[in-house]
Amino acid sequence: MSSTTRPAPTVGFDLDMTLIDSRPGIRACYLALTERTGTYVDADLAVTRLGPPLEEELAHWFPAEQIAATAELYREMYPAYAVAATSALPGAREAIAAVRAAGGRAIVVTAKHEPNARLHLEHLGIEPDAVVGDLWAERKATALREHGADVYVGDHLGDVRGARTAGAYSVAVASGPCSAEELRAAGADTVLTDLTEFPEWLAAYREGFEAARA
Repeated sequence: MSSTTRPAPTVGFDLDMTLIDSRPGIRACYLALTERTGTYVDADLAVTRLGPPLEEELAHWFPAEQIAATAELYREMYPAYAVAATSALPGAREAIAAVRAAGGRAIVVTAKHEPNARLHLEHLGIEPDAVVGDLWAERKATALREHGADVYVGDHLGDVRGARTAGAYSVAVASGPCSAEELRAAGADTVLTDLTEFPEWLAAYREGFEAARA
């Protein structure tokens, strides 16, 4: 009998609230931004809606003509405030390891400014095969196609849209701002509680049994 095992996969991962819990660091950076600019940013509210590009969040607090300069300032401040305060989410390292154990490639595709994304991964000792930043939602499909991603894993509705645009299998994790129900409604092929469930799912996927998640 011939094997139904899929070839070694290329798996893309989102970063914020998929691989890392960046909320404490981003909160600290927004507090510092408020102090630096004199413009109030509700840091506690901002970290409940991570995922979209920085400029979308800043638009809630700054006039349009200030957003570009403020985003540049925030990104300059970010390493000092956000990197050390950020931790890996449960199962993050094991998920990358599972892809490698299957002979595949693990890439990170994120809306975060790419140099800062790399700083997070280096600080936490997470070593993907490639990192692509500054891409959100459907635009993530560009990098996913370029790297031949079979699967894309993310926590946001925008990640589901990116996977579907790329023609990749969408695995959603309910570890971010979107509920499992919202992720399913957006069209995720599989919804996991978090990345601790990913190695088992990957093994089943490779065997050709796309396990349904309730």
